Amino acid sequence: MTEPATDAVNAAMEAEFRLLDPVVRSSPDLLARLLHPDYEEFGTSGRLWDRESIVSALRAGGAPSPRPITTSRMRGVQLAAGVVHLTFDTESGGHRAHRSSIWRLTGGDWLLYFHQGTRFAETGAPSPLAAQ
Repeated sequence: MTEPATDAVNAAMEAEFRLLDPVVRSSPDLLARLLHPDYEEFGTSGRLWDRESIVSALRAGGAPSPRPITTSRMRGVQLAAGVVHLTFDTESGGHRAHRSSIWRLTGGDWLLYFHQGTRFAETGAPSPLAAQ
């Protein structure tokens, strides 16, 4: 059974969509504004990231320009006051990933606290996310 979206879930989704914007993803300052100070990520490459390493990589330059990202099946649940868990799928440049994000309300702003991306290949079988 799908729970109705709350104001907190909607706010976290709006923040996630801002984060997925290529303009935000290519700007160290804009990106940093959406990441919690204790942010961690398990990337689709298997690399472990934290807030400092992602912002530093963008500041160093040489990073490829972010590609547009298509998002599908986004849904969320409020886990506790000020904590929202989002799950969704993305496609960018032929790469597909299941994604999971935890957003925390911090100082009046929704900040990404944790993220994990897991690549998948379309097999014709429905995504487990679609059945939930």
